[in-house]
Amino acid sequence: MSLVKAKKHLGQHFLTDKNIALKICTALLIDSEQRNVLEVGPGMGILSDILLEIKDFKTYLIDIDTESIDYLKKKYPDYTDQIIEGDFLKFNFNTYFKSQVAIIGNFPYNISTQILFRVLEEREKVDIVVGMFQKEVAERIAAKAGNKTYGILSVLLQAYYKIEYLFTVNPSVFNPPPKVKSAVIRLTRLRTIIPDCDEKLFLQIVKAGFNQRRKTLRNALSAHLNSGTKQNPILDLRAEALNPEQFIELTKFLSIGKE
Repeated sequence: MSLVKAKKHLGQHFLTDKNIALKICTALLIDSEQRNVLEVGPGMGILSDILLEIKDFKTYLIDIDTESIDYLKKKYPDYTDQIIEGDFLKFNFNTYFKSQVAIIGNFPYNISTQILFRVLEEREKVDIVVGMFQKEVAERIAAKAGNKTYGILSVLLQAYYKIEYLFTVNPSVFNPPPKVKSAVIRLTRLRTIIPDCDEKLFLQIVKAGFNQRRKTLRNALSAHLNSGTKQNPILDLRAEALNPEQFIELTKFLSIGKE
């Protein structure tokens, strides 16, 4: 079979190191349950080779690249019904998964943050994610309050998932090598809903706070405040000072203040 050519417009950098591939796949083996697995952007199948051999997994592969799909169907003729040509960002989880699913992948760097927002939308189904990201993106996701890289995605993901920065990966193990270092992180779901919290308002509060991150929350959230809520001393802080639980408590406070 001819090799798949990495396509720049799809953000493809194919992993070539089998030891790192094994470490990534092993990071999913955190329980002994049988589970569905969806690999995003399998490329030429360096992760798929391992995943399809794990007897407790039923692994599906999804890729938007027609050339990759054709290659994988020839490589894995016994699994063609588990190879999906399509856009993960538009993927209908209910078509394939009636229960929980783990997401894994050497994610295309140009849509990696969009993949995570999609995971948040599907958090009732997605209980674990193990993924390769640009190092700076991985650090941002795992960052704690007070860190300069801490932001909207950090808060939203950490509100629902435990984030673990697993290891850093050098450019030399990819073809073509990216211009930046990469990193693998694991997300393990903590909850699907935040009890007694208006989650739509929570999203608005987090986004508004960080969209004007140099301002205090009193100024950044002025549209959400009234005379009964603007005296809260936490509003004297900037968004990056609040951990996810503090954002949740602030959302609850502001929600009650609107009633």
